[in-house]
Amino acid sequence: MNSISFHKARLKTVLLGALIFLLYLQPLQAQNASSLQADKKAIVEADNARFTVLTPRLIRMEWNSSKSFDDHASFVVVNRKLPVPAYTSKRENGWLTIKTGELEMSYKLNSGSFNQENLKIKMLKSDTISWSPGKKQKYNLKGTYRTLDNYDGDTHLHNGKKIELEDGILSRDGWYFLDDSSDLRLDNSDWPWVYTRENAGTDWYFMGYGSDYKSALYDFSQISGKVPLMPRYALGYWWSRYWSYSDNELRELTANLKRFNIPADVLVIDMDWHRQGWTGWSWNKSLFPDPAKFLSWTNENHLKTTLNLHPADGVAGYEDDYNQFAQNMKFDTTGRKTIPFLASDKPFMSNLFDVILRPIEQKGIDFWWLDWQQWPNDKRITNLSNTWWLNYVFYTNMDRNRETRPMLYHRWGGLGNHRYQIGFSGDTFISWKSLEYQPYFTNTSSNVLYTYWSHDIGGHQLKHGDESVDPELYTRWLQYGALSPILRTHSTKNGKIQKEIWNFSGKYSQAQYEAIRMRYTLVPYIYTMTRKTYDTAIGLCRPMYYDYPKAEEAYRFDREYMFGDNMLIAPIGSPAVEGFSKVKVWLPEGNDWFEWHTGTLLKGGQILERAFTLNEYPIYIKAGSIIPMYGENVQNLDSNPEDITVAVFPGNNGKFTLKEDNGNDKAYKDQYASTEFTTSSNGREVTVTIGGTTGKYDGMPGKRRYILKLYGSEIPQKVLVNGKAVDFSQTLKDGNWSYTGRELSVNVSLPLSDTRKQQQVKVIYSTDNKADINNGLVGKLKRLTQLTAELKSMDNGIYLPEALGNAEETNRALEYYPQNFYQLIDKFNADYQKLPAIINDLRGVNKESQQKLLKLLQ
Repeated sequence: MNSISFHKARLKTVLLGALIFLLYLQPLQAQNASSLQADKKAIVEADNARFTVLTPRLIRMEWNSSKSFDDHASFVVVNRKLPVPAYTSKRENGWLTIKTGELEMSYKLNSGSFNQENLKIKMLKSDTISWSPGKKQKYNLKGTYRTLDNYDGDTHLHNGKKIELEDGILSRDGWYFLDDSSDLRLDNSDWPWVYTRENAGTDWYFMGYGSDYKSALYDFSQISGKVPLMPRYALGYWWSRYWSYSDNELRELTANLKRFNIPADVLVIDMDWHRQGWTGWSWNKSLFPDPAKFLSWTNENHLKTTLNLHPADGVAGYEDDYNQFAQNMKFDTTGRKTIPFLASDKPFMSNLFDVILRPIEQKGIDFWWLDWQQWPNDKRITNLSNTWWLNYVFYTNMDRNRETRPMLYHRWGGLGNHRYQIGFSGDTFISWKSLEYQPYFTNTSSNVLYTYWSHDIGGHQLKHGDESVDPELYTRWLQYGALSPILRTHSTKNGKIQKEIWNFSGKYSQAQYEAIRMRYTLVPYIYTMTRKTYDTAIGLCRPMYYDYPKAEEAYRFDREYMFGDNMLIAPIGSPAVEGFSKVKVWLPEGNDWFEWHTGTLLKGGQILERAFTLNEYPIYIKAGSIIPMYGENVQNLDSNPEDITVAVFPGNNGKFTLKEDNGNDKAYKDQYASTEFTTSSNGREVTVTIGGTTGKYDGMPGKRRYILKLYGSEIPQKVLVNGKAVDFSQTLKDGNWSYTGRELSVNVSLPLSDTRKQQQVKVIYSTDNKADINNGLVGKLKRLTQLTAELKSMDNGIYLPEALGNAEETNRALEYYPQNFYQLIDKFNADYQKLPAIINDLRGVNKESQQKLLKLLQ
């Protein structure tokens, strides 16, 4: 090859690499200039009006007196270049009619700006859904709200006003109207910035969807941008507290977390990291003598770190970087006056990042916690929301300057803010009312795609007169947090509020530990669902009417929610009565539901009242679901562990596709892996197939060990792995199977193998015997353990009645004597029937205590 050919080839390689890099960044950009203009084939112009058919359900409608139509990004709409849907356009009898497969829009030609007489839209598949300008919705399903600061449930504690959620995209009216005529737009500069346009005209969007809520959200995300995939670590446990922590204290806190085997991924450091008061930009060296070494230590311990920022007071003269900042801004430093904060000033914000924040980031800060609580709008551009704009600026700056995924943690600023992921809901009061309200608040937020609220789990501040944290309330809140978008405990600076697990007594600390561990167990499932949010705009925690729009109960049970596709949660929001939290739950028809913590298979299509002890929670899994899980030893989410547990739930056949990627790079749009799990039944045989993994990503494990766990399972006669019989073992070992009595689960350890290789497990049960064990037996066994412990405390010298002792030890006997499975189940059922009489005959226990014990048998 001659030198010219060599240089041409090298140039071609460089250009190709640059193109790949640009494509690599594209999914995370706030806007893309080429995507702002719709395909010309989707546009119909008439007089001073322009109509753009974006999807079969969604039409853009513009009117401008000078026909100066604008295609810049708005704060809400950042993409209009969509595949052109099939539609027809005709002009007849003075009307322009545009018809898609879903909508028919009519505009009266030469009639001027839009009004209720000259513009009409109707849904073709409904006789009742139509729209014209000025029509109001009656049944909006609501969206979200900027902050829950000082709210006790849905009521502001200081002024007594009920919260008024903003309207959402979804409504039982079956349509959505967006007036995007604001004069605020983003320019087409390298870092798009806000400007005020002139002669704005009318810029409307109409979407008709009937009760197809999922399609409506997807269509909205097509024009407003996808919900970005968070770094995987964000799904772990966040430790946060407003406290003047020092380097030493945080090291000791982390040591205690490890000592108690509590996994953690994010360390949140509130405002005392910096000097002075509310606003600060310089480390407090009396608490952190060497910030770089401290952050090196957090990285070594797999802790992602965020710092709190209150930027409103500007850059004061005592800040470390004041001189350089002032010089860059050409600011007069006489008297070392404070440089005022102005979010809309591009030079100010650019210098804030370049001079002050990025050097801190480079030492090891992974993302920022913004805490704007001052004037609502910008002082230069008066209708620019500071909250919305700060979300945009911080997120996009991170996107432009890092190789890892950008993430932000701030308040809701309005439509379009779903592109900046995590919401900080603010300073709620510690109360059952607050816990009761948060599931509904989180559910409806997905109606504006703001699916990742982070609440102060356990509440933020005590109400007047309260002196301590109610351990039951905190435990139930933590259990809800484990099944919410972000698990972050937090509270105000108050020595009476101590949420460390080791500060609680045995039954509370154990339940709290199990909640955090459950969260980590479910991460493969949760992360797959966050990928689905990115792909489809359907939130992780979503109202029941997304999946069951025709059922009235889906609207009435508004605290209940689907946690991904396979799990239904009926959160506890009130204190227990005599040791039990009672919950009324609606189980939709169409399939059975497995109550995980009690092992009860329940019919769909009914409303039930269920009762739960402290270490139980109302989690209902669709019958036959397959849930991928992590094992019990995961301490952080930095990588994808080689071991995956494939949990199969009883009641039906199932299928699930696990989605994985690098976890923190920007290539997730195209670089990810999929693994499909399926189950099929044939009489008394169950076959589980683990498909070979397809796709690839940086850091993908080449080999993996799967552990198959069949919940609610009898003990089988035979287990075959890839056609070969494997042996039973008391404890699970490679190439063996075991049985866990307390979960009534069969566990099969598959050999470490190539991830791209398909594997199959066949579980064969007896055809001569059969036992109904999914009738709450798991719950009965757990409660018997609690009953015997309490009985021994009531009567220290008791000789435990034989039937009670045998029944309580059944779980262990099943593991010791698997060949006697059916006899042991029969024996348990017979002994269990005797227990009420045995409890009533106990001589060393008073009647009141007997009644308490009997409730554990109900």
